[in-house]
Amino acid sequence: MADLNLPVLDLAELDNGPEAAAKFRDDLRAATHDVGFFYLTGTGISHELFRQLQQAARDFFALPEEQKLAIENLKSPQFRGYTRIGGERTQGKVDWREQIDIGPERDAIAEGPSFNRLIGPNLWPAAQPELREIATSWREHLTGISRRLLRSWAQALGAEPTHFDADFGDPASLLKIVRYPGTDAPEPHQGVGAHKDSGVLTLLWVEPGKGGLQVERDGAWVDAPPVDDAFIVNIGEMLEYATGGYLKATNHRVISPKAPEDRISVPFFFSPALDAKLPLIQLPAELASEARGVTEDPSNPIHSLYGENALKSRLRAHPDVAAIHHADLVGAGA
Repeated sequence: MADLNLPVLDLAELDNGPEAAAKFRDDLRAATHDVGFFYLTGTGISHELFRQLQQAARDFFALPEEQKLAIENLKSPQFRGYTRIGGERTQGKVDWREQIDIGPERDAIAEGPSFNRLIGPNLWPAAQPELREIATSWREHLTGISRRLLRSWAQALGAEPTHFDADFGDPASLLKIVRYPGTDAPEPHQGVGAHKDSGVLTLLWVEPGKGGLQVERDGAWVDAPPVDDAFIVNIGEMLEYATGGYLKATNHRVISPKAPEDRISVPFFFSPALDAKLPLIQLPAELASEARGVTEDPSNPIHSLYGENALKSRLRAHPDVAAIHHADLVGAGA
């Protein structure tokens, strides 16, 4: 894997004694200070679960259109369920993909702050009951991995390992199962436009052999091809915010495959509870001197409460859902 454009870290090193664990934390800090992206191996997830997820994704997108549209996200105030091709936007431009969004399974809440509208049930395809079981198992495994990474970051940045724990007691994580159809466009086509993730941490699995993800490094786009049974990991703007810019949220994009090929990917966005304020880390002096600060875009402010960021992102990405279920928030700067 020496020819990859991103660092490679092995999570299993955390269990190989104090020296190996310390080196993993140092490498983790360096990767996300310098690049903001890395490959993660050694997660303990079985090869069989990776293959089950791939098959479940393929089976879902092979369902007849009417069965997918029966759980279309237009029916969900929580922005859950199926999004048809062209139904999501990045930076205001249409993304060429279809997907199903899956969040924590909860009863809907009618009261409280506006971001409570994101709490509620998922929409599951009646013709594929196994999808719920596989997606739930995947979420549980990746939540555990994400917690280990957060504790490692906290230690690597001079804080207690438990620094973030309280705010992730009930994480508002989001799982997306995505298919990028092939196109005949002569120029590279936007599967997902260039952006930084708005949350804390993303674990991405990509179907073996399917490229398309590109990461911005030193002003140029570099390819980040998948590695079998491994994840591509990146941090979001909230972790950059919590470290005063010492850790780096990085622009990335997905280029659509050429027809007749398509591509499956499954990003898992690990984020704190909606009502949590991600606690800032007081960096040691030697690290603080290398913190770059957070460059805020006035048109895309970073809110201290995670729920306000999550709601803002959902309203912008799915204006059709917003218009149906949240007309009172559209244009209100949520």
